[in-house]
Amino acid sequence: MSPPSTAAAVPAAPAARAAAFRALFAERIAVLDGAMGSMIQTYPLEEADFRGARFAAFPHDLKGNNDLLCLTRPDLIEKIHADYFAAGADLVETNTFSSTSIGQADYKLESIVTDLNLAAVACARRAALAAEAATPGRRCFVAGAIGPLNRTLSMSPDVNRPDYRAVTWDQVVTAYTEQIRALLDAGVDALLVETIFDTLNSKAALFAIESIFDERGAAARVPVMISVTITDASGRTLSGQTIGAFYHSIRHAKPFSVGINCALGGKAMRPYVEELAKIAECYVTCYPNAGLPNAFGGYDETPADMAAVLGEFAASGFVNMVGGCCGSTPPHIAAIAQAVRPFPARPIPRPTRAMRLSGLEPLLVA
Repeated sequence: MSPPSTAAAVPAAPAARAAAFRALFAERIAVLDGAMGSMIQTYPLEEADFRGARFAAFPHDLKGNNDLLCLTRPDLIEKIHADYFAAGADLVETNTFSSTSIGQADYKLESIVTDLNLAAVACARRAALAAEAATPGRRCFVAGAIGPLNRTLSMSPDVNRPDYRAVTWDQVVTAYTEQIRALLDAGVDALLVETIFDTLNSKAALFAIESIFDERGAAARVPVMISVTITDASGRTLSGQTIGAFYHSIRHAKPFSVGINCALGGKAMRPYVEELAKIAECYVTCYPNAGLPNAFGGYDETPADMAAVLGEFAASGFVNMVGGCCGSTPPHIAAIAQAVRPFPARPIPRPTRAMRLSGLEPLLVA
């Protein structure tokens, strides 16, 4: 295992980073990184890479636990972040998609959740500082990734017991609280609740975030970014909501941004991004997969393909941040960054006074 690199730059104070982060979105379309998993898969990793020295004798298979690489192969995770910064990303997500006690239960590693999140932020921050040192005046940011969990509050995993839930609200809030505390302690610039397929799970994450902010005071607040996934051509989340209903459901959290990522390729996302751009009273983000998965589980959209789609979104005034999800790589992000550069960021619409309600569909009472 190679030791993590040391950047010559000194991290800016949190208040200065926060101001710079907000200024980025006010000035132009920001660029997020691409998929971490796609890049990890390009390396021939074996069980030993996931174990390292710390988990050499651990009595459970660990291969496939990508978040664990922040502890056992930090050199690899830092390099992937660095490659995305080199491609033109303004911010990268921490490698913490499954870094909760619920997510790590599959590997019997619930006890190391705090260590995972602290190490993940450290990997991303070293890469950010190195990128800033390489280009004086540049600012590079770290968003703490908060994934959707492998258990859902809205749906039963047993078709014969529709009332059954594999997890409770309190358990989900507790799991998210542990992760969010560690991400904030490590100094992330934003929190990104992403790939949301169950709105109730996301509301538990938002509840945990707000509870910690209330506990720690105004100085602890960082921008909260929210990204939902539309699962198929119906235009709904897995738990059944339309994009408008979803936005009404989380609007109370006053997010810094709201957007769509993952399941669909950019072309199929267009009507939903357009709808969100019309109603969201905050920044709008979009980071799609590199198309839909093919028969072999791969992704066929080239960097030029993704750049054309997201460039058109930018030209249409739909977005404030773009990037890539499953199947996207540094070349994809480089092409996307170049494609959106000529276009101004979407202006945030003036809020309108109305009562906004939602179930599976939105209800607006003006």
